[in-house]
Amino acid sequence: MGKKRTRLDKQASVTAGSRLRAAVLGPRRGVTGAVAIVAVFLGAWYAVWSTASPHALASKEFWLSWQDIDITPADPRPDRDIRAEVFHGASVDGPLSLLDPDLTRRVADAFSLHPWVARVCRVSKHYPARVCVELEYRRPVCMVDVMGELLPVDAEGVSLPKEDFSAAAASSLPLLKGVDTYPIGPVGTPWGDVRVLGGAEIAAALAPVWQDLGLRSIVPSALVEVGRSDEPQFDLMTAGGTRIPWGHAPGAERPGDTTAHEKIARLTQFWQENGSLESWAGTWADGRPASDTSEAGSPPWSR
Repeated sequence: MGKKRTRLDKQASVTAGSRLRAAVLGPRRGVTGAVAIVAVFLGAWYAVWSTASPHALASKEFWLSWQDIDITPADPRPDRDIRAEVFHGASVDGPLSLLDPDLTRRVADAFSLHPWVARVCRVSKHYPARVCVELEYRRPVCMVDVMGELLPVDAEGVSLPKEDFSAAAASSLPLLKGVDTYPIGPVGTPWGDVRVLGGAEIAAALAPVWQDLGLRSIVPSALVEVGRSDEPQFDLMTAGGTRIPWGHAPGAERPGDTTAHEKIARLTQFWQENGSLESWAGTWADGRPASDTSEAGSPPWSR
């Protein structure tokens, strides 16, 4: 009788344990099954991709040539297509893949090195293979006359490719004279001379009225050594040879100086009242009349 009870007790214990395991493990069967299904799906997907990926990656929808790069139209220069120059540069040597995680950075870095590009605003990639690049271009503001050689610069004194300028295009820009240095670096980098920077800033400020006022050139009136902190002053020369002292470049004015905006407004007013700037003869410095300048010969903005 004792043995019988022991066997019954064991059976009851086994049955209770089985029920307990079923209660505990039963809900997990659905999760385990779902995990197994996902694992099988991923394994099948990987097997298919491993077989098909070489063919997919070799498809033209994933590979870029320079014709597949859309850029902001250049206005007014350069007249040539800079995409081929950038694409064949060192930064993007070899084919480009749309699947390259560094593609947009590589393209942005490459375009930023081009001398005509002032800033890369945005790069985006699209399928099938295409990249869109939003650019801000440098705009030429004057030609620097260095011993008879004319070299273009933008408003920040950055040198630009001279081969992109015809004789007619060069003659349409203000001329900066009195400079005896060449750019310290390649095109697309700052000239490295405070006279070039100041002259370019003046040319940019006067650009809207330069032709109307009959101006011809800008000349440093107080030459400084390259690298010194002293800011040069400048004169304007008209087409007729009249010298009009301008003073310091915009942003480099001293306390009490007339601003560039005020100078341009009064120069324009003088031109409108007199028909040209040739009828004025006098001298002033920094936008203020010189001590020996009469009222009739004082600068138009000092009256």
